[in-house]
Amino acid sequence: LITITVFCFLSGASNVKPLDGVKILDLTRVLAGPFATMNLGDLGAEVIKVERPGAGDDTRAWGPPFAGTESVYFLSVNRNKKSIAINMKDSKGVKLVKELAAASDVFVENFVPGKLAEMGLGYEDIKKIAPHIVYCSITGYGQTGPVVQRGGYDSIAAAVSGLMHITGHEDGEPVRPGVAMTDLATGLYTYGAIMAGLLQRYKTGKGLHIDCNLLSTQVACLTHVAANYLNCKIEAKRWGTAHGSIVPYQAFKTKDGYIVVGAGNDHQFVTVCKILNLPEVSKDSRYKTNTLRVQNRKELIDILSTRFSEKATTEWLQLFEGRGVPYGPINNMQQVFSDPQVLHNGLVMEMNHPTAGRIAVPGPGVRYSEFAVSHPKPPPLVGQHTVEILKSMLGYEDDAIEELLRTGAVAQHEVR
Repeated sequence: LITITVFCFLSGASNVKPLDGVKILDLTRVLAGPFATMNLGDLGAEVIKVERPGAGDDTRAWGPPFAGTESVYFLSVNRNKKSIAINMKDSKGVKLVKELAAASDVFVENFVPGKLAEMGLGYEDIKKIAPHIVYCSITGYGQTGPVVQRGGYDSIAAAVSGLMHITGHEDGEPVRPGVAMTDLATGLYTYGAIMAGLLQRYKTGKGLHIDCNLLSTQVACLTHVAANYLNCKIEAKRWGTAHGSIVPYQAFKTKDGYIVVGAGNDHQFVTVCKILNLPEVSKDSRYKTNTLRVQNRKELIDILSTRFSEKATTEWLQLFEGRGVPYGPINNMQQVFSDPQVLHNGLVMEMNHPTAGRIAVPGPGVRYSEFAVSHPKPPPLVGQHTVEILKSMLGYEDDAIEELLRTGAVAQHEVR
């Protein structure tokens, strides 16, 4: 499949995507897994989302808000997918999942370790019938170890991994990030790992098992904070919007809002002082280098904060424009989606949903020169594509499908 895709690309085919022809069997729910498979779908993969008949993905019930009867949370991470509703407690349902796996390139799941193996759908089981499969497991803590049976939840992993310990006001309580960053980062790791798995299969002809988990992802994402401890035994702390090793690099309250300013080097600090009309500060021996500014953080930030409070945010934005210093306002959602650069980058995807009508979600954050991530398919209804998938992927005849529907092994959502 990968060879065919590459050939088409080199032949100059119009808007060929890198994962055209690749089939993803997606048994994930909630956020990390669906976010990963949505990104794969954006690149052309055919994503087959396996859901429970009736209820479907847990996030279908997460609201308000709802668009019509559809959870906006669910809509945000499930474009470019087809839904097949399978009762995996039914032996006929398990058989269908195996058949779909054999016809797929990638198998993604986020069940508690061992759960799918009990059903005959673990990696070793699927490997026997599909040795080519790239089988990716997403869990809270990994496939082995002392706590692997614990459920994987973003906030818990953010706590255990130390992310909450370093997030929040300097003298305040730990804070959860405003979006589920541990889940989302795990989704991005998963997305990259599956791409790597497909390349590995292309080189070796064999599939493999990929272990992605929230704890490992977030610990890996601690970067310099972790390195500070591992190398210098410096315990981490909360800095609010500030930075432990760069001063100034934080939000400052203005007359009517906030502006974030960063001076990544001494030259930028001098420029900041010129903009603020504080030439004496840039000449002060206590603030000549970043190391000194970190040591004398409190006094310096007090001076800068007083000055920033004297003008409105828009005034400061105008003064900083074109001066070579990193800066920006803290925007609310209305301001984000009115921002000229956000609009220019095409970060809003609109599509027509069969029941919710016209919907809009944030699109992918990457552009490619040779193809466009455009014309997305709307997130599916539970079981919207059950009959289509059974026919097109597995070659089931109408009478066999009717029997599966009649016994409740599968369900089809009729779109009116």
